Amino acid sequence: MKKVVILDFGSQYTQLIARRVREQNVFCEIYPYNKFPEGDDISAVILSGSPFSVRDENALKIDLSKIIGKYPVLGVCYGAQFITDYYGGDVQASDKREYGKSHIQFIKDDPFFHGIKDGSIVWMSHADTIKKLPDQFEVIASTKSIPVAIFKSKKDAFKYPVYGIQFHPEVTHTKSGKEFIAYFLFKIAGCKPDWSPHSFAIEKIKELKEILKDDKVVLGLSGGVDSSVAAMLLHKAIGTNLHCIFIDNGLLRKNEFSGVLDSYKGLGLNVKGVEAKKLFIDALAGIDDPERKRKIIGKTFIDVFDAEAKKIEGVKWLAQGTIYPDVIESVSVHGPSVTIKSHHNVGGLPEKLHLNIIEPLKMLFKDEVRKVGYEVGVPDAILKRHPFPGPGLAIRILGDITEEKVRLCQEADAVFIDALQESGWYDKVWQAGAILLNAKSVGVMGDERTYEYVVALRCVNSVDGMTADWSDLPHELLGKIANTIINNIKGINRVVYDISTKPPSTIEWE
Repeated sequence: MKKVVILDFGSQYTQLIARRVREQNVFCEIYPYNKFPEGDDISAVILSGSPFSVRDENALKIDLSKIIGKYPVLGVCYGAQFITDYYGGDVQASDKREYGKSHIQFIKDDPFFHGIKDGSIVWMSHADTIKKLPDQFEVIASTKSIPVAIFKSKKDAFKYPVYGIQFHPEVTHTKSGKEFIAYFLFKIAGCKPDWSPHSFAIEKIKELKEILKDDKVVLGLSGGVDSSVAAMLLHKAIGTNLHCIFIDNGLLRKNEFSGVLDSYKGLGLNVKGVEAKKLFIDALAGIDDPERKRKIIGKTFIDVFDAEAKKIEGVKWLAQGTIYPDVIESVSVHGPSVTIKSHHNVGGLPEKLHLNIIEPLKMLFKDEVRKVGYEVGVPDAILKRHPFPGPGLAIRILGDITEEKVRLCQEADAVFIDALQESGWYDKVWQAGAILLNAKSVGVMGDERTYEYVVALRCVNSVDGMTADWSDLPHELLGKIANTIINNIKGINRVVYDISTKPPSTIEWE
């Protein structure tokens, strides 16, 4: 199966380009701009945008002669400006920085515009502008602000066609973005829509069988989507040679440990549940700094997992639920760099266990993981589960951690989640949870004065968690939830609702 290569010049939208290509059932991979892959399995190349200017002394540049003429190429924003600059065109700082919505105006009739209306809305984000194209190219569309919005290579200029666009077709604000991408993929590059969650599952199971053969594999389950789907793929490939470990760190949701264990056993997975509540709670005693909490939980997890894994004789592989954004975010476009993102529950395990690593999902985005999960029979209760932080309730309990605070947070969270499920709101929102504040407030219950904890309810809508809006839940529902929490959970006498967006706030409080 051939792939589209996306060269990342540092744009915040690069992952979106990949997602839009995958939505067309075309497989693609993102590479740092200076790490073009070798091989004969490449069908096309897309050059991403960038926060840099091609005029900068330290601009990110590569030898395009190894790409243009060898494959169909699409340059997006910086990619288009770089192509222009590389071949001797003129790119200058614009006195009219174009940011936001604009209207495309066709200059020449071109198949690239098939199914797209003249005047269609596109999303611009650039300070530089193309003043003069090289001789090998011609302009085919503009906007009111810039003369070159879309250009293409002239006939016979190169063996394969080249297109450059000054807007971002990958963002939803570009109304016909999907059509632009689809035309490039299918009509220009000749890609085939032969990649899908179904085909991925079939090929991945086959691949896992060939790689692992009769070897034993150990996997740490979390109850979440990624580790569960990874487990099912491995289970279908190697059966009981997969050994899963599910650790109760005492910071899970109410009754989650037993409930998740039951659901896993119903799938036929070989799972061992390990109760380690006291170990984690004791290790966290007196710690109120969020980062220290995370590190302590991560270290304790590694110690517990290591001890359990060593009880399994003959294990050769450690499986991880790493997904594609984790892979992308751990690689800088400038080459070797600090890791942007690491997993609290797997960091350090490979080194400590001295096992080979297998990552069945490392080429999938989150939404694709869910689709693959449906293909391999993971139940809705797991696939539709809201994201839950790796450190669990430790970062939803502000301040130090005690068994009583965990109980209060679990009880309040259970009331909140149950109410969302009963009212039909659970599947309409991205993530919800209760946060126990490190503060108490005065209240009155009956004739008595109380001085108890405050709970904040957090509920957001998002696509991928990168940005989020607070969910506008019905006031009647919020009132019912607040009353149930206050009247039934001794130790909480006040409930507030968080109406912060991300950014500037984060979804979790710590």
